[in-house]
Amino acid sequence: MKLWAHLTAGMLVAMATVISAQAGELRGTGDMGVVIERASGSLLVVENTARSQLARVEGLGDLSHASVVYSRDARYAFVFGRDGGLSKVDILTAKVVKRVIQGGNSIGGAISQDGRLVAVSNYEPGGVKVFDAQTLDLVADIPTGSKTVGLVDAPGNRFVFSLYDAGEIWVADMGDPATPKITKFPDVGSQPYDALVTPDGRYYIAGLFGEDGMVLVDLWNVDKGPRRILDGYGRGEEKLPVYKMPHLEGWAIAGDKAFVPAVGRHEVLVVDTNTWKEVGRIPAHGQPVFVMAQPDGRQVWVNFAFPLNDTIQVIDTQSQQIIQTLTPGKGVLHMEFTPRGEEVWMSVRDLDVIKVLDTASFAQKVELPAAKPSGIFFTWRAGRIGL
Repeated sequence: MKLWAHLTAGMLVAMATVISAQAGELRGTGDMGVVIERASGSLLVVENTARSQLARVEGLGDLSHASVVYSRDARYAFVFGRDGGLSKVDILTAKVVKRVIQGGNSIGGAISQDGRLVAVSNYEPGGVKVFDAQTLDLVADIPTGSKTVGLVDAPGNRFVFSLYDAGEIWVADMGDPATPKITKFPDVGSQPYDALVTPDGRYYIAGLFGEDGMVLVDLWNVDKGPRRILDGYGRGEEKLPVYKMPHLEGWAIAGDKAFVPAVGRHEVLVVDTNTWKEVGRIPAHGQPVFVMAQPDGRQVWVNFAFPLNDTIQVIDTQSQQIIQTLTPGKGVLHMEFTPRGEEVWMSVRDLDVIKVLDTASFAQKVELPAAKPSGIFFTWRAGRIGL
């Protein structure tokens, strides 16, 4: 019998009581986080010191491709649902502060450098909407006429995003939130599908689904415009069907190397971040989805698309060799490291569990029940650019 079956309604009430008591005791949030339960439209509030669940928050709509950013005080989680819902959740009281339906189909969001603005990118009706982080009142509406993806925050209270259908990248300067100043870069390539900003906030990099390659914008020198990188990395090779788009937000940058999922290929690309040229490629178990570096950059953990999504591989960043292959179970959808990287949490959807592993020994420490878990988001993200 699955562990989930043991998690009774009474236990959930008890968890909510526990977290309320902790809030009364002025509990910090630095070791807290949330786990998306995609099938039930709920969040589990968790903490990673004692590795426990604290509460469940329900009524958050369609969370089948949900993501989360945190307020700068790491108390409030802003949840972006696939149904266009934007929810502000107090993780100390485990309550929904406010929820708005801002679009028909959203695909992620970001919070501004000063923490005052929350932006959401939309497939339907397309474009980006920007909200006051305190009230969730609409501040700005930026229509694009395209599915809008790869939304990140950047220094200078800017939001950067890509237009999937139009093949463009836009930079929105939110210095005056009511009248954003938009810089548009057309013709960057075919179907930019996801993007990231480097941890220092300098480079915005979008992956191209319609061709082999990526496009880079230097946000310190926006006037120079975008430039192509990794052009034709699959040249001369037969393309494989793509079962799931890789996520670039999980890009691993370790030292002066970036480890990048290759679209539709059983490979992780290694890129020199000084030149942005490929310097190696690592054969992998399947099509990588998330390629994530431990906080110390020593190892990179990779999960894979269906049907090989029961496996995790670990890459040593010095030797660029796979040093461990694990099989946690079917449907490993996401991983998240503790703030200093001694543990990794991973959601195993088909087993209805979260597994917590020691990153040094690879041994499993604990298994927590969760209903069809997907994204795991710890509060350390509150202080990071692009997360």
